[in-house]
Amino acid sequence: MSTLTISILITLVIILFVIIIFAAAITKGYSYKHTIDQLDDNPYLKNEDKDKEREEGKKRS
Repeated sequence: MSTLTISILITLVIILFVIIIFAAAITKGYSYKHTIDQLDDNPYLKNEDKDKEREEGKKRS
């Protein structure tokens, strides 16, 4: 076989490997079960409420 043919075969093997790895990553990503936190348990909302209360207190003063 010529050098060109060997290079093309190696390139095709690498491309197929990348496609298989890419497909596996996509499949794993779609199979992941995403969850949503309840609003009561969200610490960021509690901090936002405190910030709003402070801002309203400053406006009233």
